[in-house]
Amino acid sequence: MPLIMDQDPRTHGSRDQAFEKFSIDRPGKIIFVGHHLSTKTSFRCLIRSISLYGAELEVSPNLPVPNNFFLEILGIHDDIGCTLIRREEERVTVGFNMLIDAEFLHHVIRLSFETSH
Repeated sequence: MPLIMDQDPRTHGSRDQAFEKFSIDRPGKIIFVGHHLSTKTSFRCLIRSISLYGAELEVSPNLPVPNNFFLEILGIHDDIGCTLIRREEERVTVGFNMLIDAEFLHHVIRLSFETSH
């Protein structure tokens, strides 16, 4: 069955359920996008799981999470543009502004595996 991406996620399940999620439990940073795309403000998070489409993060429940931000994964110097999908206390679900490359995802998973063993 082909994956149909133009359906309303509220009525047909969310898109992030169509992509395999990988647990990585890796530290990261949420980087705020400021005036003229400045990125001076950031705070730490824990990336619980990741897929080609998005990620589940854990943050302090009293920290504000902007609707749009960059996500940096500790040990990887590329920032990923993200959009907030939902927040439930400290659990944050984000969608990537573009699907990440499968090779990049493999690198992130491999890096998390190597540092956990």
